[in-house]
Amino acid sequence: MAGDDRVLIFDTTLRDGEQSPGCSMTQPEKLRVARALAELGVDVIEAGFPAASKGDFESVSAVAREVSGPIVAALARCSREDIEIAARAIAPAAKGRLHVFLATSAIHREFKLNMAREEIVRRAVQGVQWAREHCADVEFSPEDASRTELDFLAQVVEAVIDAGATTINIPDTVGYTVPDEFAQVFAYLRRHVRGIEGVRLSVHCHDDLGLAVANSLAAVGAGARQVECTINGIGERAGNCALEEVVMALKTREAHFGVRTGIHTQRLYPTSRLVSSITGVAVPRNKAIVGENAFAHESGIHQHGMLKNAQTYEIMRPEDVGLSRSNLVLGKHSGRHAFRERVTALGFALEEAELNRVFEAFKALADRKKELFDGDIEALVLNAAGHESGPWSLLALTTASASGAAATATVELRHVDGRTVSMQGQGDGPIDAAFKAVEAATDMSLRVRKFEVRGVTEGEDAQGETVVYVDHAGRSYRGASVSTNIVEGSVHALLEVINRIDLAQRNALRQSAL
Repeated sequence: MAGDDRVLIFDTTLRDGEQSPGCSMTQPEKLRVARALAELGVDVIEAGFPAASKGDFESVSAVAREVSGPIVAALARCSREDIEIAARAIAPAAKGRLHVFLATSAIHREFKLNMAREEIVRRAVQGVQWAREHCADVEFSPEDASRTELDFLAQVVEAVIDAGATTINIPDTVGYTVPDEFAQVFAYLRRHVRGIEGVRLSVHCHDDLGLAVANSLAAVGAGARQVECTINGIGERAGNCALEEVVMALKTREAHFGVRTGIHTQRLYPTSRLVSSITGVAVPRNKAIVGENAFAHESGIHQHGMLKNAQTYEIMRPEDVGLSRSNLVLGKHSGRHAFRERVTALGFALEEAELNRVFEAFKALADRKKELFDGDIEALVLNAAGHESGPWSLLALTTASASGAAATATVELRHVDGRTVSMQGQGDGPIDAAFKAVEAATDMSLRVRKFEVRGVTEGEDAQGETVVYVDHAGRSYRGASVSTNIVEGSVHALLEVINRIDLAQRNALRQSAL
């Protein structure tokens, strides 16, 4: 398989990406991301670690049941219980994979596992054998492979191939290796491991030294035919290999690498924005491929060259990654058909009910804004289509503030049972006062840990995205909203958090009653 010119893209946004602090997702959010990944054309979706929690199990099972196209993989340690739980989670999938792992480096053997080499080999073989009892597609990862002695790494890899592993993943778990060194690891394994030509070699790199993409590309050059990565490079610590970067590197330099992927690259930008919207992790302006400045040219020399020939300073077209922007696109008199066409052109596919909801939000925004840009449309789609329904909604908000005096706010909320509640609050500013009024109205005690506001588009009437991070009863929650009114948007974001807390409490009561 090493000579195959097709590189599989294994996306672990829902597993390794979600492990990043602040990136946890609800089950509906995971399904939205999984569907977007299927449309993007990834080959494998690693949907989670089912043994980690009941919620993770249910999310993996939901992805396996409801998302078609890619292989759905579940992670498991080399223990029978983990593997059986993971096997049950992926059972509904048309194509399932069990991904088992065990650390192999000396530092992990001594300080984490307290196991000798012989025990590591025995447990790894046993794990693969257990997995093969449930699934024909089994991947094995020797955790911290890049810091494992090469002779022992080869011994483990050969043993798990004999046990039935079909994919061997070589992870740079702590982002320690460098490209030349990593390529030599793959070259060593291909020379010394019996049967390696019959499996697919994979690579999984972290970005602690900023080399995740470079190391992954070096592995591809050395024979790896699967790259494990995440959208926007999210993940533990400094993150993972960024899917959009490694895919476009392989496409743009196809003549050099001699390989291809099955990714629909025009879906990269909308998928990036979806994940950013759901996780709350903003895409840096200078981020390669999908950042706002990735195709921007301000230097006069660059602009002159671009006018003569775009290829003077652009090695790929914005359209290749799904970035097709115009300035003024729509206004208050634009109809549903024009709106639908623009949403489609921006790379979003909405169900009719979602489109209607977003169109109503668009018309309301058009009454408040003089000019509407692609960024406004994008924000409306991600905001309106992503919100989960809940018991509380905002009917009215009034605030008053002045220098040197406490601000006041009055909120009127409607509950799903039909009652309305009106409360007033005082605070250091209008947002603080509004939050106190909302807490009083909902009888909810919250601790706001972090509050962020950023402009979605340009201009004095630009929309602002408000993100609020809240701690409640030992758990962290995140809410977001987009509005031209920052105070109103902040209240909507806080109500999203409160509705999520209510949903979590109802689910807990339902489970305890079973």
